[in-house]
Amino acid sequence: MEKVAGWYPAWHVALLYWTWLFLFTFGFTGAEITCRSCHSQVKPQQQQQQHPQRGLLMHLRTDRGEKKQPSFPGEKGGERGRGAGMEEEDDDAGLRATLSAKSSGWETRRFPGGTQENLPRAAATTSTEDHPLRGRGSVPGSVRRRRGRIPRGAAGREPGESGAARFGLEELRLGSTTFALAGDSAHNQAMVHWSGHNSSVILILTKLYDYNLGSITESSLWRSTDYGTTYEKLNDKVGLKTILSYLYVCPTNKRKIMLLTDPEVESSLLISSDEGATYQKYRLNFYIHSLLFHPKQEDWILAYSQDQKLFSSVEFGRRWLLLHEGVAPNRFYWSMMGSGREPDLVHLEAKTVDGHAQYITCKMQNCSEATRSKPFPGYIDHNSLIVQDDYVFVQLTSGGRPHYYVSYRRNAFAQMKLPKYSLPKDMHVISTDENQVFAAVQEWNQNDTYNLYISDTRGVYFTLALENVKSSQGLEGNVMIDLYEVAGIKGMFLANKKIDNQVKTFITYNKGRDWSLLQAPDTDLRGNPIHCLLPYCSLHLHLKVSENPYTSGNIASRDTAPSIIVASGNIGTELSDTDISMFVSSDAGNTWRQIFEEEHSVLYLDQGGVLVAMKHTSLPIRHLWLSFDEGRSWSKYSFTSLPLFVDGVLGEPGEETLIMTVFGHFSHRSEWQLVKVDYKSIFDRRCAEEDYRPWQLHSQGEACIMGAKRIYRKRKSEKKCMQGKYAGAMTSEPCVCTEADFDCDYGYERHSNGQCLPAFWYNPSSLSKDCSLGQSYLNSTGYRKVVSNNCTDGVRERYTAKPQQCPGKAPQGLRIITADGKLTAEQGHNVTFLVQLEEGDLQRSLIQVDFGDGIAVSYANLSSTEDGIKHIYQNVGIFRVTVLVENSLGSDNAVLYLHVTCPLEHVHLSLPFVTTKNKEVNATAVLWPSQVGTLTYIWWFGNNTEPLITLEGSITFTFSVEGMNTITVQVAAGNTILQDTKTIAVYEQFQSLRLSFSANLDDYNPDIPEWRRDISRVVKRALVEATGISSKHILVAVLPGLPTSAELFILPYQDATGEKKRKAADLEQISETLIQKLNQNLVHFELKPGVQILVHAAHLSAAPLVDLTPSHSGSAMLMLLSVVFVGLAVFVIYKFKRKIPGLNIYAQMQNEKDQEMVSPVSQRENIPNVPQSELMSPEQLVDEKLEVQPIGSISTAAEPQSTKEIPSYVNG
Repeated sequence: MEKVAGWYPAWHVALLYWTWLFLFTFGFTGAEITCRSCHSQVKPQQQQQQHPQRGLLMHLRTDRGEKKQPSFPGEKGGERGRGAGMEEEDDDAGLRATLSAKSSGWETRRFPGGTQENLPRAAATTSTEDHPLRGRGSVPGSVRRRRGRIPRGAAGREPGESGAARFGLEELRLGSTTFALAGDSAHNQAMVHWSGHNSSVILILTKLYDYNLGSITESSLWRSTDYGTTYEKLNDKVGLKTILSYLYVCPTNKRKIMLLTDPEVESSLLISSDEGATYQKYRLNFYIHSLLFHPKQEDWILAYSQDQKLFSSVEFGRRWLLLHEGVAPNRFYWSMMGSGREPDLVHLEAKTVDGHAQYITCKMQNCSEATRSKPFPGYIDHNSLIVQDDYVFVQLTSGGRPHYYVSYRRNAFAQMKLPKYSLPKDMHVISTDENQVFAAVQEWNQNDTYNLYISDTRGVYFTLALENVKSSQGLEGNVMIDLYEVAGIKGMFLANKKIDNQVKTFITYNKGRDWSLLQAPDTDLRGNPIHCLLPYCSLHLHLKVSENPYTSGNIASRDTAPSIIVASGNIGTELSDTDISMFVSSDAGNTWRQIFEEEHSVLYLDQGGVLVAMKHTSLPIRHLWLSFDEGRSWSKYSFTSLPLFVDGVLGEPGEETLIMTVFGHFSHRSEWQLVKVDYKSIFDRRCAEEDYRPWQLHSQGEACIMGAKRIYRKRKSEKKCMQGKYAGAMTSEPCVCTEADFDCDYGYERHSNGQCLPAFWYNPSSLSKDCSLGQSYLNSTGYRKVVSNNCTDGVRERYTAKPQQCPGKAPQGLRIITADGKLTAEQGHNVTFLVQLEEGDLQRSLIQVDFGDGIAVSYANLSSTEDGIKHIYQNVGIFRVTVLVENSLGSDNAVLYLHVTCPLEHVHLSLPFVTTKNKEVNATAVLWPSQVGTLTYIWWFGNNTEPLITLEGSITFTFSVEGMNTITVQVAAGNTILQDTKTIAVYEQFQSLRLSFSANLDDYNPDIPEWRRDISRVVKRALVEATGISSKHILVAVLPGLPTSAELFILPYQDATGEKKRKAADLEQISETLIQKLNQNLVHFELKPGVQILVHAAHLSAAPLVDLTPSHSGSAMLMLLSVVFVGLAVFVIYKFKRKIPGLNIYAQMQNEKDQEMVSPVSQRENIPNVPQSELMSPEQLVDEKLEVQPIGSISTAAEPQSTKEIPSYVNG
C-alpha cells in the first residue's frame, strides 16, 4: 500500500466522516467534491464562501497538504447561489440553528437533507459574514469541514474484530463499476448533479483552481446517461476554450441546467433544457453573485450582482431586467405564502440614498418608485429582513435596545412580545413550521447560552421553552446552538442544556413543553452492564450539524424512518469531547444501543431499512458495513477491488436510494475514480404486507404524543426485502386532552407544582387595548394549547381562554409618540403622531390633540387614529403637544415636547477685527437660515482647553493680553454641527481709518468673504509700497456690502523681546503719512489688465478715527454711520423711484446682503460677559450661567423622553 508523505490522519478521519455521513443521510442530487488523497504545491487560503452547486464540494488534497480550504474565484465574500426555498418536508430533519455573531441582525437556518426532492432548498450557499439574517427558504454557508475527533487507540479496529456476535466476519461483495475521468488528474475541484426521479443522468464539472492566481484555469464537463457506469466529456459542446465555474439546476424541473462561465474570462450563461445534452450561450452584462429560483415557476429567477443590484428573469436566464439597486446581500425573497397569492411579488431590503435600510415589495417585472410598497413604516436595521412562510420579521434598534417586529400573513407589523425582563441582546428565528415561531434569544445576562422561546400562531407572544441551551462559535464566527429537530416525529427535539457548567442532553416530545434526560444503554458493545442511573448519569449526544448544509454533522434522522436516530456521544455526568462512541435508537429516543466504540458515518438506505456504516480513517478503504435490523447486527461488504481514498459520496435521488457513487483516487497523482455501487443485489425481493409489523410511537410508555396516538409500520428485522416507497403512519387517533397538552400562556410561568401562575411583572386583569364596551375578548386561563397538538375534549374546555364581555373602563396608560420614535421634526414636513392607550374603552372615548402651534383636532374614538395623526409645522421651535382621552368613566392625558427644526446650512462668526485690551467685545454667530430651532453654542477662546457652552448666539468677552487671538464657535443643531473661526487683534491702543475705492471696483465685487480677503491683501501691499511703512503696522479689512469700503487699522509693532517700537506719537505720524499718500492718489492697484483701482481716505480730514470711547469701537461707529447712510439712501430712492428705474432692486439686493453677513453691533443685557481670566467649565456653567435647560435630546434619534441634562463637553 502506497504511503504519502505529509499525511494528517486526524484530518482525514474528520473529512471522511463528514463526507460519508452527510451524503448517505441526505442523499443530495448534486455535489462538489475535492480529493483528499492528493496534495497541492501551495497552501490555499481559508474558504470564505460556497458556490451554488447541487451538492457537496470536494477538494483535491495536494502535495504539500492543505490546512485551510481555498476561496473560490469570482467571489467577494458572499454566496454564489441559493435554492428556491421550497416548503416541503425534509426527509432528514436536521433542524439546526446557525446564528451569525457578526451582526446585530438575526438569522435562521434550516439544514435540509433527505430525498433529492428537497435539494432546491440545499442549492444555496452563503458567507455568514455577509448574511447575518436568513430565512429558511435559502440554505446558507460555505463548505466547511469540522475537524473529526481522534478515535481512541483501543478502538482502532474494524467492527467484529472483538469477536462479538453482532458483527459478521464473512466478507460479502457489492455490485460496482469504476470509471476514471481521463485527463483530469490535475483538477482539484468537482461539482456533481444527479437528476434522480427515474432519470439516469449524472453531470460532473471538474475544475483546476490555481491558488496562486485565485482563479479557475481549466474545466471539464462530464455526462453519464447510465447511472454513472460510463461518462462522456462535453467540452466540445460548451466550447473548448470556455472555462466553467458553477453548475445550477432548476429546483422544479431538473432537466433545466445552467452553467456559469468564469467571470475572470467572460461573463456568460450556458443553458440546457435536456439534462445537459445540449447548451446555448447567453452573454451577461453583470457578474452573478447569487441566484434565487422561484419555488413554483421553473423559469423565474432572481440574480444578485456583485455591485448589489437585483435582476429578474422570466426566461430562465435568457433575458434579465434590472429590478432594484442597493439591495442588501441575501435580503431578497419570493413571496411564499401558503395561499400562493401574488407569486411574482418580491420582498427585498434596500439601502436608501441617505444610507438607511428599508423593507420594500414590488413586482418582479416592475419595481419602479410608483409601484413599490413599503409594508413597514420607517427604516429598519441593516441585514434584518426575513421573509419565511407566512411570517415577515424585521429589527429596529432604538435607545440602544433592539426591537423585533413580525407580520403574520402580510398583515400589519406588531412588536414581538417576550417576557418583560428578558431584555434580549440577540435573537434568531429558528423555525416557522406549523404556524408557530421558534426563536433563540440571548438575554442580557447570558454569554455562551441561549433561551428557546415558542410563540402563538401570529408570532407575537412568546413563552419560554428551555433555558440555557449551549452555543458555540463556528469557524466563520457563527453562533451554533445545540438544538436538533428529529425527523418524522412532530414536536420532537433534542437539546444540550448547560447546568452548573455541565452540558447535558435533553429530549422533548411535545415541542418544549416537557424535557427529560436520555436513558443510557443497559449494556455496552460487548454486552457488559452499564451502571448509569438518572439523573446523576445519562446519555449525552453531540448535536452539531456542520456549519454548512453540504456536509453532515454527527447526528442523523429521517422522515421515512421516524423511529431511528443515529448519533455520536458519551455516557456519564456531562457531554464530553473524548471517549466518543456511536449510538442508535430504534424507538424514537426512548432507549439507546451502542453500535461502535469509535466514530463512524452511519447512513440510510431504502427508507432507513438498511443502515450503512463507514469508519473514519485516513487510509484508503474498500469495505463498509450494512445492518438490516436497525443496528443490532452488521455485515461486512466490499465495494471496490482496490483500496480507495474516498473524497465524497453521492446517493441516488429519490425515495429508494439504492445506488450511490463514490468519488476518490487510488493515489495522490491518479485521476478521479468514480465508483458506482448498486445495492439492489443485497435484497431478495420487494417487501409484501406480511413483511411488516406495527410499531407505536411513545414517550417512556406514554402513547399520546402531541395529542394523538400514532402507529407506524416497520419491516421485520429478519426480512431482507426492499421497502420502496414510504407510506407514512398507518393510523393516527386523537387523544383526550390533559394538562400535559397545554403550555403556559404569555405572562405566566410554570411553578414546581405544575401550575401556570402570573409572573411578577404581569397583570392578568389588564385588558387588551382593542377591547371596547359591548364587545368581547378572550380572557386567558394562564394556559394555551401547544400549537399542532391534536387532542380533543378532556380538560380542553377548562384550559382554553374564555370569551368575556368588555367592561367599561376609564382611560389609563395614555402615551403620544411620533411614528419614528424621535423627538425632532423638520419644518414643513409631515409629522405622524401615534396615540397609545393601555386600558380603556377605545371605541367610546373622545380624543383631543393640541399640536402646540395654535391648531387642535378632535376624534370620536381611537380607531380613527390607527394610521396616525399627521400634522405639518410651519415654524421652528419647541412645541408642547398634548392629548386628552376621556369617556364617561374618566380621562387621561399625555404630553410630548417636539423640537421642530430646519437644516442649518451656514454659520458666520461676526466680531471686530481689532479691539482694545480689557474692553468688552461682542461676538455673534449669524446663522443661515436665521430660524433653525433649538441650538447649542460652544465657544472656544484662544488656547483654552474647555469651552463655554451657551444657548444664546451672542456673547461678550474681554481680552486682557495683547496680540492675535482666535475665537471659534460651534453650533449644534440636532445631529449637525457647524463652526466658524475668526482672529481678532488686541492692543492697548490703535488707530483706524475708513477707506473708499474707485467706483469701478463695485462692478467686480461679488460680496463674498473670499473676495474681500484677497482685496484686503492687495490693498495692504499697495499701502506698504506707497508709504514704505512696515506691514507690521497695517491691517486692512474690506467690509461687506456696497459700495465697497474698507477699514485700515494702524497698529503698534512689538518685536520678539516685547519692547514696543512705536509709541502713541508714532501712530499719529504713521496715520498722517498714510492720509497724505491716499489724498495724493498714490495708493492704487491693478485689479485686472486695464482696470486700475484708486484707494482714498473716506474723509478729507487728516484726523484718524481713533477708538477712544469706552463702549464702542471705531468699527462699530462706522457701521452705525453706514446704517444711517443706507437709511437715507433708501428714503431718497423711495421718493424718486419712478424716475430711476432699477434702483429699487439694487437697494433691495444690497439690504439682503447686509442682513446675511453683517451682525448686529448693539449690546444686549442678557449677553454673557465673560472675562478671559474667568472662563468657566461646563459643569460650572450649568450651575451658574445657564438658567434655561433644553428639553429632550439634541440627537434626532432621541428616545421620546425628556432630560434635564445640559449638553456637556468632553475633553479629547
